Amino acid sequence: MANHASAEKRNRQRIKRTLRNRAVKSSVRTLVKKVRTALDAKNREAAQKALGEAVRALDRAATKGVYHAKATSRTVSRLSSAVHKLSGNDKTGNDKTGNDKTRNDKSDAKA
Repeated sequence: MANHASAEKRNRQRIKRTLRNRAVKSSVRTLVKKVRTALDAKNREAAQKALGEAVRALDRAATKGVYHAKATSRTVSRLSSAVHKLSGNDKTGNDKTGNDKTRNDKSDAKA
């Protein structure tokens, strides 16, 4: 039990902050789960919409100090990459068949 007024106040603040952070973390986890379920269902439109909501919530939580900034950045990056891959192209420019879309085949032919 706290013996000083300042310690009692810090304890009251800790309780309020814990409840608020718990609520924020719960909502963020729910939004991230929506993105992942849309990805599992291969629903590109739903995944993109859910990604926007999740990114906004993650950024807000990082700004408030609920999550570390680099942890949110890593989560956003992984989710964005997965949604981008679902649209048909990966980051290298290859389509799902493995064909390189960035290569110009005409440069190889000398005429």
